[in-house]
Formats: sequence, structure tokens, C-alpha cells
Amino acid sequence: MTLSQQRPNDRTDWWRGATIYQIYPRSFLDANGDGIGDLKGITARLDHVASLNVDAIWLSPFFTSPMDDFGYDVADYCDVDPMFGTLDDFRALVERAHELGLRVIIDQVLSHSSDQHPWFQESRQDRTNPKADWYVWADPRPDGTPPNNWMAAFSGRAWTFDARRRQYYLHNFLPSQPDLNFHNPEVQQAQLDNLRFWLELGVDGFRFDVVNYYFHDPALTDNPPMPRERVQPGNPQSYQFQQHNIEQPENLPYLERIRALLDEYPGSTTVGEIAGNDQLPTMAAYTQGESRLHMAYTFDLLGSTGDAAELHDVLARFRELGEDTWPCWALSNHDVERSATSWGEERALLALTVLCSLRGSLCLYQGEELGLPEAELAYEDLQDPFGINLWPEVKGRDGCRTPMVWEDAPNGGFCPEGVPPWLPVFARHRPLAVERQDQAPDSLLNRVRQLLKLRADSDTLRQGEQQLIAPEALPEDVFGVVRQSGGQRLLCLAHLGQEGAARVRLDDLVPGANGWSSLALPGMATPQLEGRELGLEPGQATWLAIT
Repeated sequence: MTLSQQRPNDRTDWWRGATIYQIYPRSFLDANGDGIGDLKGITARLDHVASLNVDAIWLSPFFTSPMDDFGYDVADYCDVDPMFGTLDDFRALVERAHELGLRVIIDQVLSHSSDQHPWFQESRQDRTNPKADWYVWADPRPDGTPPNNWMAAFSGRAWTFDARRRQYYLHNFLPSQPDLNFHNPEVQQAQLDNLRFWLELGVDGFRFDVVNYYFHDPALTDNPPMPRERVQPGNPQSYQFQQHNIEQPENLPYLERIRALLDEYPGSTTVGEIAGNDQLPTMAAYTQGESRLHMAYTFDLLGSTGDAAELHDVLARFRELGEDTWPCWALSNHDVERSATSWGEERALLALTVLCSLRGSLCLYQGEELGLPEAELAYEDLQDPFGINLWPEVKGRDGCRTPMVWEDAPNGGFCPEGVPPWLPVFARHRPLAVERQDQAPDSLLNRVRQLLKLRADSDTLRQGEQQLIAPEALPEDVFGVVRQSGGQRLLCLAHLGQEGAARVRLDDLVPGANGWSSLALPGMATPQLEGRELGLEPGQATWLAIT
């Protein structure tokens, strides 16, 4: 039996309604004392992750890389960077995770590699070598300028000139992250072989970075300008609609090839990151049916501030795209401001309670269970090229990537005292450390454990259908859904406003109901029920079983 067949349980659709805990390896735990997190550090703290009642972990990249973009620039898809450990360390991590009943999902950055990858080193030598067409090369315009107007995510043109080939190469991100040419069948197969390598090592699935970026328009058509009201002045790429550099029709057949490979490994799964300008329709198309991605997420909720009307709007737009799809919702990750800041620190538990009420799978980002706010960093502390290049209009992603705090100590227990961590430990995080919250029964950490256990034990919440309640049927600032599985129905309400109690007429929301019983939600007061009317205070949520 190979490791790929040693699954924690036999349910092949475990991912449907699952909660996935994202680990950013550089910032989780430093086991060897160099100030950078590593695989052994992750393995040492998997008991904490399992205690949260989650189903799986997702590991951000740990592959061989020059780290220009902290692992999202891969130089060897089938090895571990020495900074993080060895393949044996990874095998030990998978084995321990499976012992604890945790599935293991790893990042895959298929659309682009590092310029240090042997594939690119060969491709750039000349126009006739065996890998000459493995990357996106194009001749200059007659005046020597790049072949079109495409812009890169990290500022500047998406093209860099190479003197040896006398051509430009495409990079949707840093110049050291050249885009692979997926119109070449050999490239497609090479990345499928990469996926099979990790499946054989025992991983349970993949999170695909910018999964809609694999193919480009081979005609290299200019992108049209973005409507002015949608432009972010500090970000040059936002001035154009990304119509031709990403999201080409060839992407769908390739996703079907990926799914066919995963189907050879029962119980394995995929979750795609959808970036770009019109994300929800793409997420729906990429997860439709049983032959593409299992699930995907967009940045729509990742940018949420907890506004009830905006939350309803995102979910309503996704619902209109069809029921034969499966979303993966998240409020925080390694690319965006932490939800304890975007929603408000006093509403960290409320945010996760709302998240747990939604149809779909969920992602929880390391430290979210502690209520960690976004860290504040000085410019000289920045490591993220996105922030460094666009400062101060765009602050970058370092504020959500600072080290995990395990104890209230100078380095938060992340690395030994006296060892500088790769990013500074934010002083306001230390009192929120795991060790302190573990010992406090009413801490956010322990309440999140209870909340996730409630969801994990509820078929209605994990896999049930969802009926959105229209904002006009609710008091201002109240968000609500009805979840249903078989004969079980659950009304989930949350007052997302800042002031003023709300009175909710229950008969207006679920006509014909015989009665209601309130589930005990951790950290939430029991709502006031007077006859057929419910009272909710600001920041209060409730789940009512409908009879």
C-alpha cells in the first residue's frame, strides 16, 4: 500500500463542507532556530490544529525556491527547500497528520516557475532548444517595446526582455516568475507528473495558486482599460481589465485533466484560487459538475468588512450562477488583511460564526482562532515585494504573515529568544498566544473550538442547502440564511451593525413554522424570544432549529 492510499477515513467526499486550516510554513513554528518556520515545526504543532476540530491542513509552498516571492517562485516542483527541511520531514508530517485524522493539502503554483528553474534556464538559451516553447516568449514591437500592454501584479509591465533570445518573456507577477506556456502539451503533462509525485507521497489534495492564469491569449491582444471607478490608483495593473492574459477557454479542459488524475486517488481533492476582475462567475464555472475542480474561492469575502448587505450580495450573485457548484469561503489568508481587523477585533468570533453558517467548505487561516489582528510593520521591516514596490499606497501582505504566537514571550514562542524572526512578532499578538488562551475556558480559542465542533457535527451546516434571506425581509444590518438537510432546518441570524437592537419577526422569515429552539452558540448570549419575535443585540448571532 502506498502512502497515497493511507487515508484517515473512507469518506471520499470529506471535503464537502469541510473546514481547512491554512498554514504559512515560514511563520508557523521554527524548529531549528534560524528564525524561519519549517516542516518539523508544523509537525510539532499538529496537535493544536487537530484540537480545533478541522478536517484538513493546507500548506503554503515549501518547495525549492530562491524565495523572491516566498516560495511562490518554484525552482523544483518535486523537492523541499532546505530552509523548510527534507522530503523525509514532509513524509513524517503527512504520517502524523493522518494519525490525527487530518488531511494534507499542499499549494501548487503551476502557472509560473522561478527563473532559476532548470526548465527556464534551458528555455532562455536560444529559440531552438527542447524547452524553447515551454515559456511565453514574444518578439518586440518594431520600436523595441513589449508586444502588448499587459501589466504585472507587482507593478510594471508583464514583460521582460532577454538579450540571448532577443525576445520578451511573460510574467504576470515578478520578472523572476516567468509564466509557463500551457499551450504546449509537454508543459501540461509535466505539471500533471508533478501532481502525481505528491499524490504518491500521500497528500490528500492541492490548493492551486491563481488557477485561472494557466493559459493566455496566443494572439497577445491588448487588454482593455478598466472603468475608472474600479481603478485602484496605487496599483498599475488595476488600470486594465485582465481579459486576454488570463481566463482563456483552454483552462477548462486542462482542469478536467487534473480532475481525472485526482480521481485515480479516491478521497483527494482540489481547491482553486480565483483572482482577476470577475471572480464569482469563474469560480462557478471552474467547480461546475463532477469533472473540474472540487471547490474554489475568490477574494469577494476575503475583502469583507462584515457589512450585512454586501455579504448578502456576494452570496446572492454566486447563487444565481447555479447550484451545481461548490464554494470554499474564507475571511482571512496570507494575501489579505486579517479578519479580526477588517471586521473589528471585538467581532472576531462573530465573523467566524457567520462563516460557519454558510453553505460550502471553509478555510481558517493560522492565528484566526486566536483573534490576531493585522500586524503593523515599519517599511524597513517589509519583506513582501508587492508592498515594497507599491508602498505606501499598497502596504503589501506582511501584516498577515507575521509569526504565530504560541506563548507570551519576546518571540512569541515561534523561535528561540535572541534569534531574529524573519518578520517581527507583533507585540499586540503576544497576550493572545495559544498557551494563554488554552488556559482560559472562555477564551476566543476555546470558543472557536466549540464553534467548529458544532459545525462539524451538523450535516445541515456541512452539506445542507441554503436559502438566503433578502435584506428587505430583515431589519437593517441583520444577515440571515436558512440551512436545510432532509427534514432538518436551521435559521442562522447575525446582527452585524454597531448600534441599536433589532427585532426580527420569525413568522416572516419561515412561514408555517411550529416552533423554534435556540442552539447554544459559544460566546453568544441566548437571544430574547418574545412570542414569535426575536431580539438581537449588535454583534449577536443565533442559530435556531425550526420545528
